[in-house]
This record gives sequence, structure tokens and C-alpha cells, in this order.
Amino acid sequence: MATLLYQGHASVRITSDGGVVLYIDPFAGEGYDKSADIILVTHQHRDHNCINLPSHKGDCVIIQQTEAIRNAVYQSFIIKGFTITAFPASNKNHKRDECVGFIVEADGIKLYHAGDTSTIPEMSSLKFLSLDYALLPVDGKYNMDAREAADCARIIGAKVSIPIHTNGEVLFDESRTAGFEVAGSRILRPGEEIKL
Repeated sequence: MATLLYQGHASVRITSDGGVVLYIDPFAGEGYDKSADIILVTHQHRDHNCINLPSHKGDCVIIQQTEAIRNAVYQSFIIKGFTITAFPASNKNHKRDECVGFIVEADGIKLYHAGDTSTIPEMSSLKFLSLDYALLPVDGKYNMDAREAADCARIIGAKVSIPIHTNGEVLFDESRTAGFEVAGSRILRPGEEIKL
């Protein structure tokens, strides 16, 4: 069964049933001991783009927002059993043409990592994807706060919604998750790994 390791901040590691290792927004925490097959970067702020934290397999594929958006079109990729689709992301601190979220599919699981964003109209389209997981930022400074993220989670309708990016200054700030009250919410602490 595929697993997700929450490393802290917005950093996660997903490992497929077949052992393919995908990192999203490497920056924080532990768990970079597995060599990367795929690295996804939602945008170029320093707390999201540390692509050299994990070692890279020889055929490692790195997709940053520059590859994810081409001529204003959000791209899709099929790599080593993963289907990866870029998705809009933006707010007052993050320009739309410089940021993306990602929808990641593998082993029958669909997961949305929102990147750095606040509420955007396109989120309503996600409810038709029957997502299993949605990872949403809740820091309330650079992105939306927990209550707004909970509203987004209700719009998106994933089975499980997880708050991430709780505080730009520390690995994890549980106090910032207060207000993330939505059916299916789950709080992960840095270093916690779950089966998807």
C-alpha cells in the first residue's frame, strides 16, 4: 500500500506500492533518506524548493512550476506509475503564474497538494474528482487560515483533509490548525507516516 510521510511545513514524501518515491516541496523535517524518483515544487520560495535535500535516482524527474505551466496551460505528466496534474494556486502573496498545486494519482489514490494558495474559484472543480486526500495550507499569514481552509475542504470534498504549512517560522504549529473543522479532517505531525 502507498504511504505518505508528512515531514513538516509543506513537505511530504509519497512512496508507491512499487517503491517509487515522490517528494513534494522538499524543505522541512526528516525523511529524505530515500532517493527521489520524482520531485514536485509548487513555487520558488525557499521553503518549498530544496530539491537537493533527497538524493536523486539517475532518472529522477523534477517538475517545478516552470514546467507545470506552459503558455498558461496547466500540464499533466505520467511518470513511473504516477499521474501528476498541475492545478492553479494563488493569493495576495503568491502570483498565479508563479505557483501551482498538484493532483497526484497512484495506486488508485488521488491526492491534492494545494501548494501556497487561498480560496480560488477552480477549487469547486475538484469535487468532481472524488479525491481521497487534500493537503491545504493554514498559516493565516502567507496563505489562508484554518477556517478558510476548512471552507475550501468542504468545497473540494476529499475523503480526508489535512492541514499543512501551519507556520512559516517553525516545522509545525498545532495552534494554527484550530478552526480546521471539517468532516474527514486529520492532523498529521512531522514524522508521521500514514497508509494511503
